Amino acid sequence: QVQLVESGGGLVQVGGSLRLSCVASGSIFNAMGWYRQAPGKQRELVAIIGNSGMTNYAASVKGRFTMSRDNAKNSVYLQMNSLKPEDTGVYYCYLRIRAIDYWGQGTQVTVSS
Repeated sequence: QVQLVESGGGLVQVGGSLRLSCVASGSIFNAMGWYRQAPGKQRELVAIIGNSGMTNYAASVKGRFTMSRDNAKNSVYLQMNSLKPEDTGVYYCYLRIRAIDYWGQGTQVTVSS
């Protein structure tokens, strides 16, 4: 089974920055995404990146977050700048391979006002 491990979460003040990382257990060449889930809310897509680096972002984070990938390191990243309290939640790395969804365990991001 594919393993995805997130890291980089933490507690940060409004306006601060965090960089999340997700490392896969093997080589990755598929589209990957970052999702987040706030308490009592549904999980929502934050950003997605194709194998060639094409990205798409949720409107709420566009201009503040940047997703990137390094296939040689089997990793994807999410640079989060100008953080807001509404960015608080558990952030999950996502990968789909042959119609199977893979999720990391999540990393907590807390933005305090």
